[in-house]
Amino acid sequence: MITLMPPVPAKLVAIGNSRGVRIPKAMIEQIGLGEEVELEVVDGTIVIRRKRRPREGWAEAAKLLAERGEELPPEITEMTETEWMRDHWRWE
Repeated sequence: MITLMPPVPAKLVAIGNSRGVRIPKAMIEQIGLGEEVELEVVDGTIVIRRKRRPREGWAEAAKLLAERGEELPPEITEMTETEWMRDHWRWE
């Protein structure tokens, strides 16, 4: 993990029935946060990350599997085609 900024102290502020924290602009820009984020608790730590797009990273993962000569997982290769897939799905 590369850290460009040292830890910054912050206080929780009341927001309705919840609490919030102000994130310095430099940190927001450093990791590319947008209007929506994902929150997760990992080992007693709250992780805030930019919201991932659906299927983000799938192309890179498939390419890596192909380079290693590995097969795609069965849940992908054995997917049943649906009517929606036949009528609306487009590979780009």
